[in-house]
Amino acid sequence: MPISGVWLPIITPFLEDKIDYKSYKRMIDHYADTGISGLIPLGTTGEIPVLSDYEFEEMIEKTLEYNKNRLPVYVGVGGNYTAKVINKIKIAEKYKIQGILSVCPYYNRPNQAGIYGHFKSIAEETALNIIIYNIPYRTGTNIENETIYKLAEFDNIAGLKDSCGDIKQTMALLLNPPEYFSILTGEDILFYATLILGGQGGILASSHLKTEQFVDVYKKIKENDHQAAFETWKQLYNFIPLLFKEPNPAPVKYCLKELGLIDSSELRLPLTQISEPLKEKLDRVLQLKDAKKRRIELLKV
Repeated sequence: MPISGVWLPIITPFLEDKIDYKSYKRMIDHYADTGISGLIPLGTTGEIPVLSDYEFEEMIEKTLEYNKNRLPVYVGVGGNYTAKVINKIKIAEKYKIQGILSVCPYYNRPNQAGIYGHFKSIAEETALNIIIYNIPYRTGTNIENETIYKLAEFDNIAGLKDSCGDIKQTMALLLNPPEYFSILTGEDILFYATLILGGQGGILASSHLKTEQFVDVYKKIKENDHQAAFETWKQLYNFIPLLFKEPNPAPVKYCLKELGLIDSSELRLPLTQISEPLKEKLDRVLQLKDAKKRRIELLKV
């Protein structure tokens, strides 16, 4: 089955510099009933760069424990040393996950041959499904479409999280997609456009909020009710840029704390709390203060 729908790259809540598993369980219980297609812990939104090796494995264990087989789980496993990434995948393979999300090697900026060799080696070393993550503004290197076509020939390279930042590249891939391969946007603001052009869904940090409306956009488009989907999308469009005005996931965590879904908006350095002006904008646009009085209604509708 293709990977499709709204996938949640779930945050990692902290409390006094420890992972707050009480809040994490509350989140999983909540999101499991919203219609999302799956969970992706340990991605960028999950602050994977600041988690220890022990926390990495513990988070996988706790995710599966709290999830109780309700949703598919893909785990973020990436890096810029291929052998080390493979070793980390072997740790993840001990658990009953469905696959991994793996980012293009960053900082050392390999060429297309190096990118191909990296993902080829990973695909040959695991039976897990793999979603490739292309996000050049973080990694410094773009995965070109020709490389994606070659990688899509591997049976277990199942899809792409597309954050390439080049709408022409994205459209070229959507209009001529690899067979049996899912194209999921990682640019939340392009979710509607990606679906209209034939994409299978999105991995969306902003779907922590108004989750069911994101799911509704997906369902309506798949039902060919594009006008209804567009009306819902217009309600989501205005708040999405605010969640990325300062480094992700700080704005999302602020909102979730205000709504009572997590107990703290704490982050680990080098990330810091969002500015007061952004708090005021989020409070106003999302009506956080009123929503808090209604518990977590904003998360549902």
